[in-house]
Amino acid sequence: MTRIWALILAAVSLSSLPVAAEHRDVRIVASFSILGDMVKQVVGDLATVSTIVGPDADAHVYQPSVADARDVVAADVVFVNGLGFETWAGSLISQSGTEAVVQVVTAGITPIEVDGSVDPHAWNSLANGTIYVQNIASTMAKAIPEHRDTITANANAYIAELETLHARTRKRVAALTPDRRTVVTAHDAFGYLADAYGLTFLAPQGIDTESEPSAQELATLIDQLKTEAPAALFVENIASPELVQQISHETGLAIGGQLFSEALSELGGPATSYLAMFRHNLGTLLDALEQPSCANPNTRNDPC
Repeated sequence: MTRIWALILAAVSLSSLPVAAEHRDVRIVASFSILGDMVKQVVGDLATVSTIVGPDADAHVYQPSVADARDVVAADVVFVNGLGFETWAGSLISQSGTEAVVQVVTAGITPIEVDGSVDPHAWNSLANGTIYVQNIASTMAKAIPEHRDTITANANAYIAELETLHARTRKRVAALTPDRRTVVTAHDAFGYLADAYGLTFLAPQGIDTESEPSAQELATLIDQLKTEAPAALFVENIASPELVQQISHETGLAIGGQLFSEALSELGGPATSYLAMFRHNLGTLLDALEQPSCANPNTRNDPC
């Protein structure tokens, strides 16, 4: 890893970065696709926004490139999630020597823990999403104070959409019976969503997609699922489907669809924005949870 950073920084220092013009666009770099979209919703066309980790890409295993280092050096503002999500971001920012304002958008959020580790996926709560938006708006109002009113209006309109979806979801979830509130996903990325709506998420992998369950851990989970009979099983866009497919085969649970946990979809997909991602995830989850349960959890692939 030290050699990688040395090569990146050497390439940046030898390259001729563009000199900032007096009235050039404000340049913003966001660490990953979901955060990049949130920033775009707040700033509109007042700034140029680029993203380091793009759609359908896994930020847990990402390795920054020379182009990423150049973007960070040229940026006026850099937004990161924090909570240990982007393990590479601190080195990229500090060693690049950028003079950009760096904002951690989870400031003010109370983190939850999964197996003794801080869960960084705080955006998977719409209530937390409003805090992200407020932090972004506050930072940008200081960066371009002449556009404070526009930024505030954009943020308020965006938050209103998030709050409307949250209220509708709470009403829909309230109708679920206790036996229709447990689901299985590829890795532990939905703890905040579970807390927000009184759901239970089980997963073979922890909060980091680099971690792999042992054969014993997977067998224990499969035995647990056969006993507890969760209501639905889902794959994720940034995780290998193999573990979920194995669980489906072993338990008879049908795969209810694909969720987007920490990256947006490519253009043409169902989750090209944070709001679209939430609408898709919640719709996919609730469509599955609202289905009638089967008497035998090991025949869940058969019609009820």
